[in-house]
Amino acid sequence: MSDRMTIGQLYPAAVHPSILQRPSVAKDAATPESSFESMLQRNMLKFSNHAAKRLEQRGIELGSRQLDEISSAVDKAAAKGSKESLILMKDMALIVSVPNRTVVTAMDGSSMKDNVFTQIDSAVIIS
Repeated sequence: MSDRMTIGQLYPAAVHPSILQRPSVAKDAATPESSFESMLQRNMLKFSNHAAKRLEQRGIELGSRQLDEISSAVDKAAAKGSKESLILMKDMALIVSVPNRTVVTAMDGSSMKDNVFTQIDSAVIIS
């Protein structure tokens, strides 16, 4: 080592003082709690007002197991690059906005018959 060090000095004299300063943290930086909350919100399945009304009108009740299956189906559709997906279950159909993870509308078995599904780019069948 050819740089001369003096007592009480941690760096060689050639180091510029700006390098020794800590990088400033942006005021908009997310705290761990808010980043966890935003991650949770991004991964949570949501229902539009329209879908909630349709579920209520048609007497469709979703259990936690069904919600997990729907969420998994949305994950599969997202992995394939889908934007609007039809999710078919035994006795119901859901149209889901995949990037928003939002159920747009829901139909029961009798409403699905003789129906044409438009503006979808994928279908996921849950058996």
